[in-house]
Amino acid sequence: MIAVQQPVALVDAVDLLNEMLQIPSVSTPEAQLGQWLHRRLRGLGFAARRDEVGNVVAYWGSGPREVVLLGHLDTVPPRGPLAAAITAITRQPARGGCRITLVAAVGEGGSMRGARHLATRRAPDALIALEPSRWDGVMVGANGSLRLRYRFAQPAGHDVGSQASAADRAVAFIRRVQDHAVDWNQGRSFLDRLEARVLRFHADHDGMRDRASLTLGFRVPPGYDLDALRSRLDGWRESADVSFDSAAVPIRTQTHTRLTRAFVEAIRQQGGTPRLTVKDGTSEINILVPIWNCPAGAYGPGDSRLDRPADEAIDIFELEKAVEVLTAVLKNL
Repeated sequence: MIAVQQPVALVDAVDLLNEMLQIPSVSTPEAQLGQWLHRRLRGLGFAARRDEVGNVVAYWGSGPREVVLLGHLDTVPPRGPLAAAITAITRQPARGGCRITLVAAVGEGGSMRGARHLATRRAPDALIALEPSRWDGVMVGANGSLRLRYRFAQPAGHDVGSQASAADRAVAFIRRVQDHAVDWNQGRSFLDRLEARVLRFHADHDGMRDRASLTLGFRVPPGYDLDALRSRLDGWRESADVSFDSAAVPIRTQTHTRLTRAFVEAIRQQGGTPRLTVKDGTSEINILVPIWNCPAGAYGPGDSRLDRPADEAIDIFELEKAVEVLTAVLKNL
């Protein structure tokens, strides 16, 4: 590993975020921002490199305990936690203290290939996923996800007749799935609900073959058996072909850990009332916590509800408060 140098100057989180926002980036063409960030981190004194899948990996400190801070390169709110983390890390001793590994991962909005690539490395002592949680909140869990692709084809029949069309069969499959979700959700809170949404639907025929295809996306809460869901869906498909991808198990992390206590204390020091929350969607912790089995949480400035919409934004007050919280957390780990 390249030796870490002393930072060349104090880092301002707002200026750093503004620099990052000048470079367009979505969940696939992230190379330009990755190249810029690699150079910028080296200039700040990090030992930085790009790994095989394009993640930016940077190192700071030389203590016996390792903390991984894992962010990603797409959209405004997630760049806010990344900018806050970089600023907080540069306030730590360059020698001694914690050994900090910062990762800006690729592919967060799609396959999470950047996070999946990290799964084979040695587990750290703690993991902080850089997600917008609001400055006074820490995410201690995330719901799971599953994507199903359905295809059905049969010989074309008359436009009006007794045979159900391919589209009819596909719609019946969707209704069965969504009826199951309604039954499961009875008496459960919003965060514990199973959701099934149609992401894509297409049906046509060419006079010879009648076809239908669709994609369903599932939000899977803790307590729901993901393997059992796959088995049910396989049983309901009848003669259609189904395949599954983008599976992430729901996760709840341990809350009575040194990491969680450090966040709670740091938020209180900044005048906040700590909130332990659960992410409505999925996070890198869904991928890595079951493998690494280390204390973990997700934290960062910003509102996760503004993660994708066109009006995505981040409050400067949030950003500055989060820098102070992260600085204190890293100091006390």
